[in-house]
Amino acid sequence: MSDSRSGRRLVVELAAAALARFVLNTARRFTYPFGPALARGLDVPLTRITSLVALNQGVGLLSPFMGTLADRWGPRVMMLIGLACLGCGMLAAAVLPLYATVLLALLMAGLGKSCFDPAVQAYVGARVPWARRGFAVGLIEFAWAGSSLIGIPTVGWLIGRFGWHSPFLALGLLAASSVVLLAMLLPRVPVSRDSAPRSVPAGQGWRLLVRRRPALGGLGYSFCFAMANDFLFVIYGAWLELDFRLPLAALGSVSIVIGVAELIAESLTAFLSDRVGLARAVTGGVALTAAAYLLLPVVARTLPLALAALFLVFITFEFTVVSANGLFTELLPDARGTMMGAVGATGSSGRMVGALLGGYVWLWGGLAATGCVAAALSILALLSLRWGLRGWRPPSRMMEIP
Repeated sequence: MSDSRSGRRLVVELAAAALARFVLNTARRFTYPFGPALARGLDVPLTRITSLVALNQGVGLLSPFMGTLADRWGPRVMMLIGLACLGCGMLAAAVLPLYATVLLALLMAGLGKSCFDPAVQAYVGARVPWARRGFAVGLIEFAWAGSSLIGIPTVGWLIGRFGWHSPFLALGLLAASSVVLLAMLLPRVPVSRDSAPRSVPAGQGWRLLVRRRPALGGLGYSFCFAMANDFLFVIYGAWLELDFRLPLAALGSVSIVIGVAELIAESLTAFLSDRVGLARAVTGGVALTAAAYLLLPVVARTLPLALAALFLVFITFEFTVVSANGLFTELLPDARGTMMGAVGATGSSGRMVGALLGGYVWLWGGLAATGCVAAALSILALLSLRWGLRGWRPPSRMMEIP
C-alpha cells in the first residue's frame, strides 16, 4: 500500500473512531439536561435520576483496569467491547423502558466509555506517528464538542417528537452500527512501539507506571488541572445567576458558548500542537489557563465580558487537556492503555474533589477566591508536569503521515 493511501486510510479510521466516541459522549451527557424529562417519563423523583448520573460517573473510576485490558488484549478489542456495552444497555432500555433498565443503560454507558476512551487513545499512540499525534488526538476529541453542539440538541428534538425513551433506541442502534463499522475498518495493532504485537502481563503496566517519573508527573498534572477546572465549573451557573440576574432558561445558552470554545480548542490542538510540539503546547496551555482564571474576576464586570472571560477559560483549558492526551500517549509507550486509563481516573478524582470543595470556596470568597484557587492548582499541575518531563525526550524518529 502506498504511503499516501496508507495516510488516507488512517484518517478514515480516526474519523470512524471519532464518530463512535461522539455516540458514547452523547449517551453519557444527555441525562444532565434531560433528567427532568426522564424522571417524568419513569414517574420517579428527580433525585432517582441524579443518583443514576452519579453511578454513571462512578463507573469512570474503572478506566485504569480497562486500560490494562487494552494493553493485554489490544485497543481494537476494548473499543468494540465498549461500544457493545453501550449498544446492549441502550437497546434494553428502549425495548423495556423501566427504571431498572434505564439504570442498566446508564451503567453500561459508563462502562462502555471506560473501555473505549483508554483504548482509543492507546490506539492513536500505537498507530499514529509522533509528529502527527496532536492532529490525531484533536480529531478524536471533536467528538466531545460535537456531543454538546449536535448530540444533545438532537436528543432534545427526539424527546420532544417521539417521547423520553426514543434516545435510547437511537443511541443503541448507532452504537451497534459503530461496532460493525470499527470491526471492518480498524486493524489489529500492537500497543507498544515495537513492530511485533505485544501482550503486557497483568500488573506489569502498573509496575511500569509507578516507576516512570514522566508518567507520575502526568498523573499529578491530571489530578490538579481537572480539580482546578471544576472549582469554576460547579459555580459558574450560580455566579451568572446571582451577579447578572441571568434567568435559569438563559443559562442553557451558556453551554453553547462552552461547546463552541471546546470546538475551537480541539481545532487548535489538531492544527497547532504538532507545530509547536506537544510538550510546549501543554506547558503554554497550563500557564494561559492559570492566567485566564486570575483574569476572570477582574474583567467580568458585565455579562458580555463575563461570557468572553468564560470563553477564554474553556478554550485554554480544553486545548491543554486535548494536547496533554496526545503527549501522554508517549509517556509510557510499553503500556499506553494503562497510562491513559490512569490519566482518566486521576482526572475524574480531581473533578470529584473540585466539585465537592468548589461551592465552599465560592461561598467563602466569591469569584475572586475561586479564580485564585483554580490558578494555584493549575500552577501545581504545571510544576508536576515539568518535574515529570525533566530529562524526557520525544521519539527520535519524527515520522509524518503523508
